[in-house]
Amino acid sequence: MYPTNKLTRFERARIIGARALQISMGAPILIDLPKGMDDPTEIAVLEFKKRAVPMTVIRRVEGRDPVIIDIAQADLEELLY
Repeated sequence: MYPTNKLTRFERARIIGARALQISMGAPILIDLPKGMDDPTEIAVLEFKKRAVPMTVIRRVEGRDPVIIDIAQADLEELLY
């Protein structure tokens, strides 16, 4: 079982994908962007790395209490960014 403050690669992908969709649909960008950056996925990854994504993960496992992980408090190990 994963430690309660680490996100799985699937959770990271889901968060970045959902945030990229929000940005592409006109949601406000929550960080200052470098010049020329306009790809929603790149922006979402940068927001995720800077912990600016306003989302939480609720991990439910049968027979156990749900684990709630706030992105701002999560352990974001540097894997494939």
